[in-house]
Amino acid sequence: MKNASADRLNDELRPEYDLSRLKGGVRGKYYRQATGGTNLVLIDPEVLDVFPDGAAVNQALHALAPVLRRQRRAGSKRRSA
Repeated sequence: MKNASADRLNDELRPEYDLSRLKGGVRGKYYRQATGGTNLVLIDPEVLDVFPDGAAVNQALHALAPVLRRQRRAGSKRRSA
């Protein structure tokens, strides 16, 4: 069990925040709503000039998707033969 002085040293909240006034909070209450239908992808810094935003990434993926689908179908045909 931690002692009280160690807890005070690790506390990053400002002293003006009174946690005793925050009652009834539920951790993760809106987590499912916030993440529903969302895929987060981190873009490497080396390609940020090519993909500056989500629209650019989606445009590239839409162009690439038919090629990948054809390759996947061709690969499954070869394995089943």
